[in-house]
Amino acid sequence: MRRTSRKKRSTLANRAIAASAALILGGGGLLAVNVYASAGEGPSGSPPTRTQNAGRPLSTIDCPEAVNGLPEVPDQARGEVDRELAAMDTQITDAYRQFADRKEQMARDPGLAENAVLGPLRGKRAASLDRIGIAIGRVAERPQGLESLAGCSLRADDDQGQGQGQDRDQGQGQNAGQGQDPGGQEPGQGEDPGRGRGGNGPEAADFVDIRSVRPDADKPRKRRGASRGSFTTDCGRNENGKFNPDNVIVAPGVSNGAHHMHDYVGNQANDAFASDDDLADGTTTCRNQGDRSTYYWPVLRLQNGQDEDDVDADGGGRDQNVGEIQTPSRVTLKFVGSPVGRVTAMPRFLRIITGDAKAFTNGDANANASWSCTGFEDRQVKDKYPICPEGSQVVRTFAFQNCWDGQNTDSANHRTHVAFAQDDGRCPRGFRAVPQLVQRIVYDVPPGPGFAVDSFPEQLHKPITDHGDFINVFDERLMRNMVRCINDGRRCR
Repeated sequence: MRRTSRKKRSTLANRAIAASAALILGGGGLLAVNVYASAGEGPSGSPPTRTQNAGRPLSTIDCPEAVNGLPEVPDQARGEVDRELAAMDTQITDAYRQFADRKEQMARDPGLAENAVLGPLRGKRAASLDRIGIAIGRVAERPQGLESLAGCSLRADDDQGQGQGQDRDQGQGQNAGQGQDPGGQEPGQGEDPGRGRGGNGPEAADFVDIRSVRPDADKPRKRRGASRGSFTTDCGRNENGKFNPDNVIVAPGVSNGAHHMHDYVGNQANDAFASDDDLADGTTTCRNQGDRSTYYWPVLRLQNGQDEDDVDADGGGRDQNVGEIQTPSRVTLKFVGSPVGRVTAMPRFLRIITGDAKAFTNGDANANASWSCTGFEDRQVKDKYPICPEGSQVVRTFAFQNCWDGQNTDSANHRTHVAFAQDDGRCPRGFRAVPQLVQRIVYDVPPGPGFAVDSFPEQLHKPITDHGDFINVFDERLMRNMVRCINDGRRCR
């Protein structure tokens, strides 16, 4: 069984920060609750009131997603704005830690959560939003009403760990999320049986036996004129163990901008401070040296009581990500064509994020997770981890956006410059088809519910938060060859 860790393992298994706090709310009853922070990339609404939450367990700090309330950010202000947005994520993570560290005090003093944590959090967010307004105002009209995005409040988790906005009865198997015994497996050593290690997930209900899931994966229908070819690039499996908790797309210039650890293949210059020039000059793990693109995703860890060297580090244990990092057994990076026509070249340094790292609190509007098992890949699940039978391996698949606006390599929210094709296979008006990256990552892990992807602390390691990131650093010649290969219907490597 391949269960390789690329860092020296620590035997200290229980150093994760406790993730529960006690608050006296509503009619004076003592409620033991998990308190997490909510801030994401997708839609957000008004936080519910304390009255609406009375008598229900509170599990989340709900904060409006600031990036969705911003106008288009001028290029001259984007660096400062991105740093402030990343700082707001850090503020939420810090608030989460304070809840965990002061849970006994909060049990005795129910006003402490509001006065010592939520109130200061709102103040810090207001200051960051003011700085964002000033940065934009230097080069364009200052946006109005940003202060409305500062508010955060406690709310109940209506779905009790299932995520918002999801239809839990469709496409997830007949018994998914309905209290099924996930394979009869015992929790990993050091786990809380109900909430995973450290008390912040995953839960037993986050897993489903893949054999109970209905086959549901339809192959897209291709019309006459479709670009039927494919181009596969071999960039390894991160055998050399390149990890960091940065995100150069969302939080450039900010260390630990992701608050979870990423695997990297391809470009080896990738960290929070990498410029386009750095990436262009970086070495690559890709066999074809014309591909210096960067491909990254959250690491997957075994919840087996074994820790990595990052147990006390940012992105690792300090952000509630603990366990033995797994090196994939296989990674396939394939670019495919359009079902209705030809594709055009991607611009160099095009940035694409697929999925939503904060889908547990945002809902599934931008979620694009897809989990399965080898031998069962006609059965895909979005908000469950699969329990694979003996001899089968866990599979994560990402199909990236395949339409580009023809102008921008990035956008203020890192989404609107790219799009998925419509149901008929055509790109939205104003967009053009580009080669679609399809990423398949396979893991040889023990059967059962003892693994999870890294996540922001407040996302509870939910499977629906899985996501992938890509920066195109193909040289122009190799990109032309890719496009020609796909449009000619050939299979190229």
